[in-house]
Amino acid sequence: MSKLEGIRVIDLTQFLPGPMMTVMMADQGAEIIKVEPVGGDPAREQGPFDSYGGTQHSVWFANLNRGKKSVTLDLKSEGGKQALRELIETADVFVEGFRPGVMKRLGFDYDRVKSIKPDIVYCSISAFGQEGALAHHPAHDMAVQALAGFLSVNDGPDGAPVVPGVANSDMAAGLTSLSAVLMALIGRERTGEGAYVDCAMFDSLLPWCAHTASSAIAGGPSPVSSTQRSLGGAAFYQVYQTKDAKHVVLGGREMKFARNLLTELGREDLIPVAEAPAGEQGVLIDFLRDTFRRKTRDEWTEWFEELDVAFSPVLDFREALDEPHVAQRGLWVAAEDGGKHIAPSIRFAGEDWTPAPVPQLGADNRGED
Repeated sequence: MSKLEGIRVIDLTQFLPGPMMTVMMADQGAEIIKVEPVGGDPAREQGPFDSYGGTQHSVWFANLNRGKKSVTLDLKSEGGKQALRELIETADVFVEGFRPGVMKRLGFDYDRVKSIKPDIVYCSISAFGQEGALAHHPAHDMAVQALAGFLSVNDGPDGAPVVPGVANSDMAAGLTSLSAVLMALIGRERTGEGAYVDCAMFDSLLPWCAHTASSAIAGGPSPVSSTQRSLGGAAFYQVYQTKDAKHVVLGGREMKFARNLLTELGREDLIPVAEAPAGEQGVLIDFLRDTFRRKTRDEWTEWFEELDVAFSPVLDFREALDEPHVAQRGLWVAAEDGGKHIAPSIRFAGEDWTPAPVPQLGADNRGED
């Protein structure tokens, strides 16, 4: 039996944080009824696209909405509202990702949903939460990262912030809301009472700075990447360019790694520099920069194979997905209908996983019960 079999979720979310949260529940057997507007979740149209059983879905939409049912409702109409009320009567979880105030205007805020299903676990996902000075401020991921301080250390060599490669606040909110909902379901088993979860992207991301922003958390100055051990100030936590203009990284600052590499390179004299504070390792960083420029990325990868050093080549996504490790772990999976999926990171020993079908828009408008 799947871990979440028997749990019914009404999912009104779109784009990334909410769908990420509910697809993780769907992958473990929960019944997710995705309530979409008549035009569908906009992610359906965000290419690139792949063929799935003779139809096309965006790869983004498929990977975040597989295994769900799709119901289209006009929540501004009385017929749509009544249909949603009927779905709520049978639900365990209700998830929405609108800006604060929208659900109340539609007639489906927590108090009203609770009056329909008293033990409901209701989760609201927003950028800045349901209350506070920023509650109604419009924002997607990068704006949240900027206001939370994270973009200040997502900078290039010139110190200027750059567009982040990962939607960290979106993903943090997806994981946080999943954890909160599962906690609430466990609590409901014990008490019979539901719960309301106010999950903000900002709130979810902020704790992720504990290891980089310690000085600021303690009331002091903000970290500067060039002098911070995890952000570019340490030689053994650093990106280096290779002879072929590709890149490699040293990704572990433990002294055993420094001793192993510098001994192999015949520069034991630089071992004490690896022990110096971040920001004071310039001579070692310069030496390693010059050293890594002498071979290609793939030549260095081969050179490091038998050496106990936290080293990795910088791969693009195509190279990463084609790595033997991904195949060995079963992380990139072809569905029966031909679509490709990233496997869930939560998997249990002795249980097989195959991608569930991707729902056609409105496919479950009838007989969804």
